[in-house]
Amino acid sequence: MSLFYNMRILVVEDDSRIASFVAKGFKQNGYLAEISSDGEDGLQKLQTAPFDAAVIDLMLPKMDGLSLIERIRKGKTPVAIVVLSAKHSVEDKVRCLRSGADDYLQKPFAISELLARVEAIVRRVSREAEVERLESAGVEIDLLAHIAKREGRRIDLQPREFALLELLVRNRGRALTKMQLLERLWDYSFDPQTNVVDVLVCRLRNKLDRGFDTKLIHTLRGIGYVFRPE
Repeated sequence: MSLFYNMRILVVEDDSRIASFVAKGFKQNGYLAEISSDGEDGLQKLQTAPFDAAVIDLMLPKMDGLSLIERIRKGKTPVAIVVLSAKHSVEDKVRCLRSGADDYLQKPFAISELLARVEAIVRRVSREAEVERLESAGVEIDLLAHIAKREGRRIDLQPREFALLELLVRNRGRALTKMQLLERLWDYSFDPQTNVVDVLVCRLRNKLDRGFDTKLIHTLRGIGYVFRPE
């Protein structure tokens, strides 16, 4: 499967025509794209759900694009950022890149170039972020050997249970909705009313939390699930 298939992209653009055009381009190439029409909403979305990349306009209502980028980087949200703007000056480009943007594309633009730039950044970030082991709250995940342990005790997991644990730990402290888990773990859309996610989470929770006073997988009613010690 392609590295880019099913990746989540947030398009932060107040021009509805451009936003729809960009989102449609990503979706036609196998991405999952969402739209935010102002800076504050864009920041809220990025802070509460995992995205692989964000395409951000500079001239945004409520919070301008430069301030949004600075807030994203200050909060250490792991997301690739491409600025899409009508501003053409070198000073604007330099300011954006120094604030934390990964690339800058001028309007008007070709959707094929935007896709190529996003893919190049994500490919580079994926290589840099490639790890062999994850650790959090006493849980150790060996990604190469496919072994999971808690406090040194091995936990026998089925492949999809292991994938769910990896996804939760990578996004520790961040809520993941049932739809996000469906999209990431099954690679296609189920009926949102299906209970396959609940069943899988229940199986993993029984294996991971059994025998420990501190529970790590929590249900957020009406939202989804989160990995955090409580």
